[in-house]
Amino acid sequence: MLRDRNSSAIVAVSDIVRARRFYADVLELDLVEEDMDGVMVFRTGATQLVVYRSDSAGTNRANAVVWDAGDEIDAIVTDLAAKGVVFEHYPEIGAFRDSIHHADGMKLAWFRDPDGNILHINQMADA
Repeated sequence: MLRDRNSSAIVAVSDIVRARRFYADVLELDLVEEDMDGVMVFRTGATQLVVYRSDSAGTNRANAVVWDAGDEIDAIVTDLAAKGVVFEHYPEIGAFRDSIHHADGMKLAWFRDPDGNILHINQMADA
């Protein structure tokens, strides 16, 4: 059934022009499709991220998208911070160094898009 099907992330935004600037220019995702009804599709690795206009944008309070940054997480966080991205700090989960949470061999970082959707990048522990 679904186990053999590809999936993609989908994120609601309130302003499609502002979202295009953020996802294409700041995150440097490739815009591969855009229609007149306020839907954009970005390539991200081997998958896609669908961004669409919605009056319900920004109401999600949990992670919306996660990227496995591998050993490039430090460079990615530095690059995004230089572009004005502000990283979330959650004191209840422990210490952060340079906007990255370190725990059990993992590195984790969270930030928000202009609508408040929580985006997450990580480097998982070596197995």
